[in-house]
Amino acid sequence: MSHKINPLHHQTLPLQPSTSTRPNKNIKTSSFKDVLNQVSNDSIKVSKHAQKRLDERNIQISEQTWNVINEKMNEAKEKGVTDPAVILQDAVLIASAKNNTIITAMDRNEAEIVTNVNGTIVIQD
Repeated sequence: MSHKINPLHHQTLPLQPSTSTRPNKNIKTSSFKDVLNQVSNDSIKVSKHAQKRLDERNIQISEQTWNVINEKMNEAKEKGVTDPAVILQDAVLIASAKNNTIITAMDRNEAEIVTNVNGTIVIQD
């Protein structure tokens, strides 16, 4: 049995890879702000609770009005409003601008006092 220690032979590798690892400048990337704006422009969601209230009170809102509400919610969010009351001709919606969600809905006659809102959006039909 041989007890010789064989020397290790190290292979030297080139310091720079043979192919370029530089980022491709032709690839378009989105900034965080662009992605955030895209997400914030998504359409409004209606919570289960709000949908139940809309159904119980037979409140009908047209697609055109929903689009206006969506635009105004985005404007309100840009101005720092987080929890607006959206006042329509026949209804009042309480929303979370931060989450782009309608939280609850009530008939306009029920909405004598509305609390926990920090802004108001009035939609004229």
